[in-house]
Amino acid sequence: MKNDIRKITLHSKPQTLETLMEHLEEKLGLPYKFSLQYEDADFNNALINLTDIADLPERPTLKVISLVPSPTASTADTDIVSLSSEEGSSHVRQAQWPETFEVPNFPVDIEFRLRQGNLLYMRDQTYMQVPRDMKHEILEKLAECMYSFKAYPSDDDFNDVASSLVKKHPCLTEPGSSTGWNGWKNSLKFKMGNYRTKLRRAGCTDVLINVGKRGGQDPLRSVKRPKHFEINFLPNYPAGEDECSMESKRLQLVEEMKKCHPSSTLISQNMDSTFSLRRKEIVEIESPVKETLQRWPSLFTERQINAEFVRITSKNLKQDFFTALDQHTARFLKIFETKKGAVGKRLSEFLDQIKLKGTDITANRTAVLRGLPLLLGEETSDFFKATLDCDCDIPQISIGILTVITEGSQDSSQALHLENSHTAIILEGAIVMDNIEKPPGCHVATFFGLIYALNLEYPPQLKNTFDFIQRVFLSLGHKSLKPKLQSLKNMLLM
Repeated sequence: MKNDIRKITLHSKPQTLETLMEHLEEKLGLPYKFSLQYEDADFNNALINLTDIADLPERPTLKVISLVPSPTASTADTDIVSLSSEEGSSHVRQAQWPETFEVPNFPVDIEFRLRQGNLLYMRDQTYMQVPRDMKHEILEKLAECMYSFKAYPSDDDFNDVASSLVKKHPCLTEPGSSTGWNGWKNSLKFKMGNYRTKLRRAGCTDVLINVGKRGGQDPLRSVKRPKHFEINFLPNYPAGEDECSMESKRLQLVEEMKKCHPSSTLISQNMDSTFSLRRKEIVEIESPVKETLQRWPSLFTERQINAEFVRITSKNLKQDFFTALDQHTARFLKIFETKKGAVGKRLSEFLDQIKLKGTDITANRTAVLRGLPLLLGEETSDFFKATLDCDCDIPQISIGILTVITEGSQDSSQALHLENSHTAIILEGAIVMDNIEKPPGCHVATFFGLIYALNLEYPPQLKNTFDFIQRVFLSLGHKSLKPKLQSLKNMLLM
């Protein structure tokens, strides 16, 4: 804009022109390519194109020259918001971070220059001197691609992208770097922060929620990011929906759940379309579990827990969980047999109980899920609780799985309760699900799904167990594991 005059203060003079332009892009929020002119005292303060940082005076006056037609605020926002809608109408991410990051195709001119550079590199190991405009295009495309998987990539993710870039285009290798791509990694981190700033201005909720938490507005509040590798942590409202329309559908859900036979079709449709409102309440407002239970009773059903897990992670909880569990069950039971000492004694009690059931798959699953924490050095007595159906006093626990058994049933900490009356799940001291059939061990998957649906931390007494389920059973997260978890995974693969 003609009259847009601003004062920018930098703590030190940038070493390169590229660094200066990146600082200006970040501080001014410029969504387009530009060049710079400065007032040169040698030419009566006439504006001169800036091509070398050494030409810049101590306190310069700069003019930003747009290299494309300057977008208005509304069109810039539209361009940014449409990133997710260009691939489809869905307002949520559809895939987890890939095991091997695939470098996207760049604009035609950039691809042509990279091909020429790769040919020179293969011929005589010539490294490419990447111009600023070319580097900008590469980083911008990579940032866009990374955001399609997650808003806050980890350090390992940046390693994946930078190494994949250099592997695909070896001419971009940095000869002075120990890895050949450290500089690209650092530039990607800076670019990703800049990209999030643009999306924040456009109103993207998964980054807008953290505005000001690094800049001094409210530095004591924690930055809200996915806890367990969720891909749809805080999605935007879907097209054509607003808070009022979704609130109306939420009220429909509440009324529907009061019926003896609620419509599963209506519940599924309304739960899908109100997903972003629900996540806003759970993540941003941090509603207590009891309040969420009152406002979203349909969420606390096994069917909708599984559906919510798909919405959040794109994975089928029950299918993936039990497929992985069944795949490793035989090996787990073998490990149980080899364990000695106090842990071995407790595991042998589980084995004795399932021998009476023969090859019952449910009994085997229950034994493995009850024994898994013991293999990881964790105590389950405060998590798996039992009470008699005639007992009026419910055990006081803040989080866990409560089994209601009939009088005369085995009541010990080592009992698997394969013939239990029913099971309840307790969160924040409140029973959120009751009268669930099947043995308590099999409801570990349901409990795990609730942790994701309600954005909770793992129970401290079983943190390693749930981390193992997340990373090994469901392949959510990086392959690098804690030593204790890696050791158990190695035993399973022997």
